[in-house]
Amino acid sequence: MRGMGYLFKEGVRNVWNNRMMSLASIGVLVSCLIITGAAVLLSMNVTSVVDSIGKENQVTVFLDDDVKELEAVMMIAPEIRKLDNISDCQFYSKDQAIADLKDELGSLFSELQGDDNPLPHAFHVTMIDISQYQDTVENIKQVDGVYKISDRSEVAGKLTSLNELVTQIGIWLIIILGLISLFIISNSIRMTMYSRRFEISIMKSVGATDWFVRIPFIIEGIVLGVISGLISSGIIAFLYEGLVVAVQFIIPFSEIPYSRVALEMSVAFVLMGMFVGALGAAISIGRYLKMEGGEILGW
Repeated sequence: MRGMGYLFKEGVRNVWNNRMMSLASIGVLVSCLIITGAAVLLSMNVTSVVDSIGKENQVTVFLDDDVKELEAVMMIAPEIRKLDNISDCQFYSKDQAIADLKDELGSLFSELQGDDNPLPHAFHVTMIDISQYQDTVENIKQVDGVYKISDRSEVAGKLTSLNELVTQIGIWLIIILGLISLFIISNSIRMTMYSRRFEISIMKSVGATDWFVRIPFIIEGIVLGVISGLISSGIIAFLYEGLVVAVQFIIPFSEIPYSRVALEMSVAFVLMGMFVGALGAAISIGRYLKMEGGEILGW
């Protein structure tokens, strides 16, 4: 235990002794983790929206402009209700639609009443079996007086394509920044090894095992990774709500609360940071462990 305590202290001390390179390593690794986290959170939210659309069994059926309210209720509604896979069909007048918009958006729509109302009459149609969505939509479109249907499956398709694009871009950015992180961490630890080359030479000469020499540098890499993971977690938590609000101004959606995934994200950040840090250390020290005492000093 005393030996492990010494090795741990040496690893932590290495981080401080080479603090400029350590800061560079942390900065790049934090950037990599933030981009990774942002891509994961975006993908989770898009998937959530797509799933909610997929579970939605109600569509809005808009009617032709020249369809009157009585005609819609007396003639079109029965035609829709008798179709297969229809459980409910509720009339939604254009007056009700404009009133709802007025409640949501204020006085902008207050003057658009009666003949000035540009909105069409509509029905809110609920399906029995969502797996028959497309067939049911096509059947509704065949009813006389139907203008169009709010087909959310198209929106789901576009969101899925966006999710795939973001995932691909995120993967490439993660690979590139991950390699840069490994390079900088490796060089940071290599500088530590160079400054301690006499000590390493002596340890190798008196028979120190490879693991005894290796552990302080791996601990150094892990410490850099843990610090990077914690910083990344804090930054993502701070930025997430603001980014969600900004996106909701463009595309309204129900986001996943960060509190629901905060613990998992933090643990993932720390573990990823530890892995990259330890790997960078292992890469740096590998070639030195193949040398004997004098070779390490370049003799």
